[in-house]
Amino acid sequence: MIKEFDIYVISDSVGDTAEQVARAAAEQYKNADYEIKKHPYVESRTKIDDILDPIDNRNSIVVYTIVNQETAQYLEDKCQKKGFPFIDIMGPCLSTFTDFIGQEPARESGVIRKLDEDYFKRVEAVEFAVKYDDGKDPRGILKADIVLIGVSRSSKTPLSMYLAHKNYKVVNIPLVKGAKVPDQVYEAPRKKVIGLTIDPSDLIEIRRERIRVLGLDSGVDYVSIDKIIEELDYAEKIMRRVGCPVIDMTKKAVEEAANLIIDIINDLN
Repeated sequence: MIKEFDIYVISDSVGDTAEQVARAAAEQYKNADYEIKKHPYVESRTKIDDILDPIDNRNSIVVYTIVNQETAQYLEDKCQKKGFPFIDIMGPCLSTFTDFIGQEPARESGVIRKLDEDYFKRVEAVEFAVKYDDGKDPRGILKADIVLIGVSRSSKTPLSMYLAHKNYKVVNIPLVKGAKVPDQVYEAPRKKVIGLTIDPSDLIEIRRERIRVLGLDSGVDYVSIDKIIEELDYAEKIMRRVGCPVIDMTKKAVEEAANLIIDIINDLN
């Protein structure tokens, strides 16, 4: 009976899946001690040789997730020559999926790693949108992928968050009459800046609802139609000076507007 052994986890990606399966299995044997030696991102025969050739402990088992058939076969042949038992974690799963779906797998290595990278990019974009929301720090303007400018309640923040989930770093800047527009708005590449406008009658309804929710006085200038028209006129002048594309948010869903923005950005790039 083996008392101690090594588990070599070899993967063309991070190797977490193979490690977790190997550990779960090894923990079932209470009278044996083991050590896991993980080798991620193994995509060549040379790397396999580098890992397996130096091993002189006969009490070793190889657990692997390698989707490239030739590389996986080379690993198995190498294990057989060395006398190591080996376990293919991904192979049986792919085989069953192939029979079920009726098509061959792409066998692309590092797919999960790519998904993880997308996830972290999305998290970074969301954190960026929160940090630079509503003009909190104009220094974010020159770092952003997209800069949204417009009056209050023209959907700047909802758009910023939606676009962040599409991996875009977004800054939104409120245009308030009497308040200085950050210099960075004029310095940013025109292809990054998008103006948002909205019909005055729609905007006043949105603002009234906001006032009601906050429990504030409904007689404030914030919901005055004359003041709203002044604000929109002022914002339009700024947008003309910037020379940016303008999207009318009247009756427009955030998803629809976001797709328009993405199309504009992509066309200009």
